[in-house]
Amino acid sequence: MNGNARDIAQRIRGLREDMGVSAAEMAAFVQVSPEQYNAYESAAEDISASVLNEIAARLKVDLGLLLRGETPKMSVFSVTRRGRGAKVDRREGYKYENLAAAFRGSRFEPFLVTLPETAPGAPIPQNAHPGQEFNYILEGRMRVKVQDSEEILETGDSIIFDASKPHGMKALDGPARFLAVINV
Repeated sequence: MNGNARDIAQRIRGLREDMGVSAAEMAAFVQVSPEQYNAYESAAEDISASVLNEIAARLKVDLGLLLRGETPKMSVFSVTRRGRGAKVDRREGYKYENLAAAFRGSRFEPFLVTLPETAPGAPIPQNAHPGQEFNYILEGRMRVKVQDSEEILETGDSIIFDASKPHGMKALDGPARFLAVINV
């Protein structure tokens, strides 16, 4: 795990303790085992973007505070220059870049996501989180699974779905990049 992920884990633990929220309570809130949650806070495992959103909601802070270590200050508009969004580590090879971490009180979180190429027979890892999610494919092809349905999306295609249902993505024929917008 890189330094950024360790910093995020330390901020979460410090904020949680300052608010008097137990690790067990937070684990129940984000619907993971206490052991899994402790692995997040000790930086032994990456925290998914969806779980980071849930933690920020429970701690009543903007996601930008967890990602960057400072409270977002922009409330009228915020510009994120190419390649300078707040990085979120998740799974090995995946790249998440939050494009609105500096905007205070955002009602949705936009991420630029890069999926690595995966083996043809590899399963699609799935997760679920509150809200809705919109994905717009910028480059490449990917297979999207929502519950038991699967779709192949190509550059220019988009999908919106109930993110509380199990869902996942897998790049096909090389890496894929997409814009993911999650309402919070």
